[in-house]
Amino acid sequence: MAETTTIEWTRNDDGTPGRTWNPVTGCTKISAGCDNCYAETIAERFRGHAAFPKGFDVQIRTTKVNDPLTWRKPTRIFVNSMSDLFHNEVDQHWIADIFAVMAAARRHTFQLLTKRHARMRSLLNDPVWIDEVRTRATGKGLPADQWQWPLPNLWLGVSVENQQWADIRVPALAQTPAAVRFLSCEPLLGPVDVSEWLGDTDSDEPGMYRDGIHWVITGGESGRKARPAHPDWFRSIRDQCAAAGVAYFHKQNGEWTSRDAVDAEAKASAWDEKRVLYVHPADGRTQTHGQWGINDHLEGWACVQRVGKKNAGRELEGRTHDAFPATA
Repeated sequence: MAETTTIEWTRNDDGTPGRTWNPVTGCTKISAGCDNCYAETIAERFRGHAAFPKGFDVQIRTTKVNDPLTWRKPTRIFVNSMSDLFHNEVDQHWIADIFAVMAAARRHTFQLLTKRHARMRSLLNDPVWIDEVRTRATGKGLPADQWQWPLPNLWLGVSVENQQWADIRVPALAQTPAAVRFLSCEPLLGPVDVSEWLGDTDSDEPGMYRDGIHWVITGGESGRKARPAHPDWFRSIRDQCAAAGVAYFHKQNGEWTSRDAVDAEAKASAWDEKRVLYVHPADGRTQTHGQWGINDHLEGWACVQRVGKKNAGRELEGRTHDAFPATA
């Protein structure tokens, strides 16, 4: 679980793969974006084996916590790709120890993503807890005069699958100190407007940091039960980022892609109600071709086809979007 990763947005600037680091594994579902969790599928498949003896139950991996301190080559590291660090079953002192490792391992860049926005905001604004992180970091080799808060090598993000959770999680992230703040809109399950939080928010509201979101990632769902995304959802977020001058990264289209992007041979071989659907732009509900009404096109439904993650690719309107946030 300290392996190199194929996750596109964790790769290094030179194109080499980044790494994952899982001092905690296991989680529980909290919102619609969790329904088809890839991490749960992997962990439960190997329940009882050495890698995941407790399956997807929350488990502290004490032997893993200091691993980044031993990795000599600077790299990007996705923290807890198989869990959520701010899960309520993870003790806050253990979270402090993990933050201390990130503080001491200054040569690396850490990417930390959560759906537990409230606990993230609470801990990272708590002076007592922050002081615990500082003390632990000096014990792990960080020179006392090099302590900085927020950690300059930590990118902090929240998952956003629809507008409901954008309205809840994004303001919490904006109230949390971080060198880089980002959104992972994957799996994207509905239209999302985050324009007011992108770049410099110009907010005078108490507790809000003036610099808002620095980076946005989008992606469609993959896996056996993948839900299709309307292509307009990706385009909208791309355009919001462009207008705000914020870095945009489109990770994948997922299992489904716009039927306009499918070649004629694939279209002819896949016209059935299991592999071709219409997606409503406002709420993501789907219908088959047999349910299609004569006036449905007026509502903006998109026709999508299931072609698999690899064939769907990463292009959005003929190009890839690979921007990373600018960092000091």
